[in-house]
Amino acid sequence: MPTDADQILQTIFGYASFRSPQKEIIESISGGDDALVLMPTGGGKSLCYQIPALLRNGCGIVVSPLIALMQDQVSALRLLGVNAAFLNSTLERDEVASIEHQLKDGTLDLLYIAPERLLQNRTITLLQETTIALFAIDEAHCVSQWGHDFRADYLELSLLCELFPEVPRIALTATADERTRREIINQLKLEHAPHYIAGFDRPNIRYRIALKNNTKQQFLRFLKNEHQGESGIVYCLSRNRVDQIASWLETQRFKALPYHAGISSSKRAEHQARFLREEGIIIVATIAFGMGIDKPDVRFVAHLDLPKTIEAYYQETGRAGRDGLPANAWMIYGLQDVIKLRQMMQNSEGNEEHKRAEQHRLNAMLGLCEITSCRRQALLGYFDEHLSEACGNCDTCIDPPRTWDGTEFARMALSAAYRTGQRFGVNHLIDVLRGAETDRIFQFGHHHLPAYGIGKLLGANDWRSVFRQLVARGFLSVDIDRFGALRLEEICRPLLRGEAKIELRKDPDKVSTKRQTRNPLPSDIDTALWEALRECRRSFASELGIPPYVIFNDASLQEMCLMLPTDFDNFSQISGVGERKLEKYGAAFIAVITEHLATY
Repeated sequence: MPTDADQILQTIFGYASFRSPQKEIIESISGGDDALVLMPTGGGKSLCYQIPALLRNGCGIVVSPLIALMQDQVSALRLLGVNAAFLNSTLERDEVASIEHQLKDGTLDLLYIAPERLLQNRTITLLQETTIALFAIDEAHCVSQWGHDFRADYLELSLLCELFPEVPRIALTATADERTRREIINQLKLEHAPHYIAGFDRPNIRYRIALKNNTKQQFLRFLKNEHQGESGIVYCLSRNRVDQIASWLETQRFKALPYHAGISSSKRAEHQARFLREEGIIIVATIAFGMGIDKPDVRFVAHLDLPKTIEAYYQETGRAGRDGLPANAWMIYGLQDVIKLRQMMQNSEGNEEHKRAEQHRLNAMLGLCEITSCRRQALLGYFDEHLSEACGNCDTCIDPPRTWDGTEFARMALSAAYRTGQRFGVNHLIDVLRGAETDRIFQFGHHHLPAYGIGKLLGANDWRSVFRQLVARGFLSVDIDRFGALRLEEICRPLLRGEAKIELRKDPDKVSTKRQTRNPLPSDIDTALWEALRECRRSFASELGIPPYVIFNDASLQEMCLMLPTDFDNFSQISGVGERKLEKYGAAFIAVITEHLATY
């Protein structure tokens, strides 16, 4: 095993240089310091603990929240010549004994383990009899009760500081706002650890958010026009909706699999394994899916319902395009999503402080949906990162939304909500404004109100847009206890008094049918060679029972198409080609390239 970080990076992992601030983190951990690392999904967090584990004496212990992913992470490391293993409930007793023996005799480089198993007395005793290089706490936001993936077992990980005070600990996450960061630091006792916050930006991801019109048709158009035959993840709020969408996609000839907590653990593991190992699979899931997913060729992440928080949205969209190639983060939402989420929050077991914090986060998510400026600037700003110029790669940059002076109509909407006693939902308020003659209007005497009939100039859908944007901007709130009644908030006073104006988004008249182009191969890449290299990769992956990207990711294959290496020296220059992969696969891929050059 090489003894220098740069050598390990090149000879084992096959990369020529570190990204900032990977090397600084690695040197700090290797020297025995603790660290808190915030780095975007696909930014190379794993190297920040894998390389120090190889440099330091002993075995690196990686706390990972998902059992189902450990096997793939370990398989990828073993292909690189790293002696890695995992301990979880899927192993037989003799397999556990073998791994524990390797741990004790010092032959293991890395051991992946779930927090609940790590905290068992038997495991703690085992580790105390072992030389530990470091503890890596992956997905560290799980420790925060304010985070989006809270795991109670993570709260106990502060024991590591007390029981192993000399062993460095590194906590890693891709998403954490200031409050979540503080809780990670407090819960894991990292008050004196340096913080490394890499840029959150993922410029290869295109963010697109639209209103729900006809969910299935909107989504089908997106898939057929842009992602036919490509891997992706679809998020829905409920299990029933997951099952419905997965089944419907199958009828549309897409390879779709459901994933949620109502499916047996064995079936979930099977679906996850297929998603990782096969190409063109679409997973339809609740938020239960995706944490730690290391599949680089996910070309899209779609949300068919509004996420609860920007943290959750960023974490989930970050699972697209980990290979750095173009990918889409596509979402549709409506006011009903807001009502449903607020019902879920109201019925949750959290205390009032927690519910208020969740409400604040949902409002921030709504704000991201309704803005008329660059979405990436707003998204990064939420994580305290400043982007000086508009990104040019989100829907509001590419096709800026039209706006209109909605001040007068916003006042009408607020007046209708107030004069009806703040006891009614959107549909009834629209009936009042448009002067509808319904039984409820006459029952409550609302045809006598000053607001009755004053909004006939706008259609029902236009009024829904006004109310939706007033809710999103905090002028109105949804009272779940009164079945979605709209209540005025303090910030609406200047608007009602005529002291402020409001610009509203003008919703599209209809969903655009303009065909979007798929993310094509670069023009200088030969498609025939590309497909031949993919087939070579698929053959090795099938033989070994691993995902194709573990052999080489798409970015490496594209580089082969451009550089056309026909000998081992040139092939070793390809990004992602370390010594072990050069030895195992170099000859086969060089043969494919040589044959292609001879033929064409």
